[in-house]
Amino acid sequence: MKSVPCPWPRKPLDLAYHDTEWGVPLHDDRALFELLILEGAQAGLSWSTILAKRENYRRAFDGFDAEKIASYDAKKIAELLADAGIVRNKLKIAAAIGNARAYLALHREPGGFDRFLWSFVGGRPLVHRRRAMSEIPTRTTESDRLSKALLAHDFKFVGTTICYAFMQASGMVNDHLITCPRHAPCAAKH
Repeated sequence: MKSVPCPWPRKPLDLAYHDTEWGVPLHDDRALFELLILEGAQAGLSWSTILAKRENYRRAFDGFDAEKIASYDAKKIAELLADAGIVRNKLKIAAAIGNARAYLALHREPGGFDRFLWSFVGGRPLVHRRRAMSEIPTRTTESDRLSKALLAHDFKFVGTTICYAFMQASGMVNDHLITCPRHAPCAAKH
């Protein structure tokens, strides 16, 4: 079979992300929290837009330190709303703060945030063997269940489509096309 990469990454930053991060199983609580916040920030926008702003997000949101984010006050919110380096959307910023509080509650549970999230795929990546982008859904029963559970824990901007994109990005789901050189390496990781 001829090796053909996934067709969606076109810009250099997107290609680097695809080739090093997307679909690689992620188990670090802080990194999972960051990714969930960034996926929520993407709502209505392209992932390329958010990826280009990721370093600005890391700076603006204190390296995604959930303890700090959970304690943001009106002054910090005003700073974020004035920061051109991130998406200046009141609802998304408020969601990030609320999500930090919700994350902290789950992070303290046995197994932490990682165990909670990965339980929706049985603790191991779901490896698909898709041949075309048209075969990749925007949501699944697993993302429906994850979305419902996150909403029940007071997370915001975690609809099922966002959750499926998060699951793909964090390696909970391997949706690299089978022709993509990244499919097999990501499938071999847990």
